[in-house]
Amino acid sequence: MYLVLGLAFLAAGIGMLVSPQTFYIIMESWKNNAAQEPSDLYRLNVRIGGGFVTLVGIGAIALQFWL
Repeated sequence: MYLVLGLAFLAAGIGMLVSPQTFYIIMESWKNNAAQEPSDLYRLNVRIGGGFVTLVGIGAIALQFWL
């Protein structure tokens, strides 16, 4: 169970780290009527969050093999 969740978190976290623009398009762009790019602060926030999500994914995968 932890392995599947860990892989999902790992994939989401890496996606957030690599391409915050894609994350913006999927999660936030529909809320905005103007065709704008995400701000630099938003991109930084998504990358930091992606780092934490990646760490949680790695932890869940490690926990699967530890227990």
